[in-house]
Amino acid sequence: MRSFIASDGARICYRDEGRGIPLVLLHGLMAHGGFFREQTALADHFRLIRIDLRGHGASARPGERPTIERIAADVSGLVEALDLHGTIGLGWSLGATILWHVLAGAAAGRFAGAVVVDMTARVLNDEEWDLGLSAEACAARTAAIRADFASFAAAAGQAIFADPSAEGTRELAAYASAEFARNDPATIAALWESLVGQDVRALLRGIRHPTLIAHGARSSLYGEDTADHLVAALPEARAVRFDRSGHAPHLEEPDLFNRTLRAFAENLRTTQATNI
Repeated sequence: MRSFIASDGARICYRDEGRGIPLVLLHGLMAHGGFFREQTALADHFRLIRIDLRGHGASARPGERPTIERIAADVSGLVEALDLHGTIGLGWSLGATILWHVLAGAAAGRFAGAVVVDMTARVLNDEEWDLGLSAEACAARTAAIRADFASFAAAAGQAIFADPSAEGTRELAAYASAEFARNDPATIAALWESLVGQDVRALLRGIRHPTLIAHGARSSLYGEDTADHLVAALPEARAVRFDRSGHAPHLEEPDLFNRTLRAFAENLRTTQATNI
């Protein structure tokens, strides 16, 4: 585990392994870089940068109240500190929202492409938007985080999988529940509030990076129409559906996910060589 000092003095921890194309991995709410353990098989082709985002894992500090914008600044700062170029950013859930902010900011030129894993451009639904979660669902999550975080985290760890009780998933779901519960409730409450307040639709129009949208067909959060919206909203995007996955295809179908990622990177390399 390595670390760097963010612009406000906070220590952000990350794992740096492998050689090749830089791949910056941004996890979801309550997770940490260890949730990309199945992607370590890619270290023969990628330089894997697995960050514990501010407020999570080894980067957590007592009393933190992080925002999406602050974490995006952390990620941009790390990419610049490591002097990465031709990078692929991968954002899962919360991590995708952070990635979109990074790709719309000053560090955008250091990225060659993006992978978005089961996320929407806006979490909170209203009269004109229904590709996220209802206001009632968002409010219920807020209340659950504050009232009984241990139960909320345990349930959330199960819910990211299509079938958490399946023989091949049961141990993984138990791991997710336990790791989610290790977080500080107040920190997660603050970040959840920041996430619910996000609407990145305007940002998407300006993101020119080729993007792969990975969608779990059995996701309990976002449907195929959400992936279709992202393909239409981003100037250069395509979707891949993972039929046996819920909210975490990189964990539920890791071999297929990793092959898909390799193919995406190879296509980027070929396209870039052709354009030179």
